[in-house]
Amino acid sequence: MGGPTESVAGTLPAEAPLAGAGPMVGVPEPCLVVLVGAAGSGKSTLAARLFAADQILSSDAFRGVLTGDEANQTATRAAFAMLHRALDRRLGEGLTTVVDATNVTSFARRSLVRRAEGHGVPAVALVLDLDPTLVLARNATRAGRIVPAAAVQRQLDQLARSLRRDELAKEGFAAIHLFRDPADVAGLTLVPRSPD
Repeated sequence: MGGPTESVAGTLPAEAPLAGAGPMVGVPEPCLVVLVGAAGSGKSTLAARLFAADQILSSDAFRGVLTGDEANQTATRAAFAMLHRALDRRLGEGLTTVVDATNVTSFARRSLVRRAEGHGVPAVALVLDLDPTLVLARNATRAGRIVPAAAVQRQLDQLARSLRRDELAKEGFAAIHLFRDPADVAGLTLVPRSPD
């Protein structure tokens, strides 16, 4: 795997789509896609649009399996243990896999990257660093589980700290794609490519 690269939405590769369409991002096939962003930033919506349901490992879904309640934070540790086992199995089989969790701390991201490295699979970060006001508003009005605003603010602060310290560049990602415009997230297209 090469060193980390950063693609900021608006800086498109040569094979960019026609004007008016969203950014196109090449991703190795297979790979681990790590979604990074606070609750309400649109990670699950993005994952559901770009990937098949069986490619997505969601921390909320594993909490739901364990307790019947995706919001039950007491099940978080066990939910991530299950998620990591499923991730190891899928990566071991050479299957592209998406981890849908906040992943706003270096600790959370590093454990995922280590698993990918152990299976010889590149890890790609899709970082949703949207305006905090928008994220908080989306969270407060979404159907289903609403995360307490204080928890979302903590996640936003953790992500901002990670970006300010340039932590993702030191964590072993093959590529880091940073999105700050919700229109770019909504129009994002992924293009599979062979690993380098």
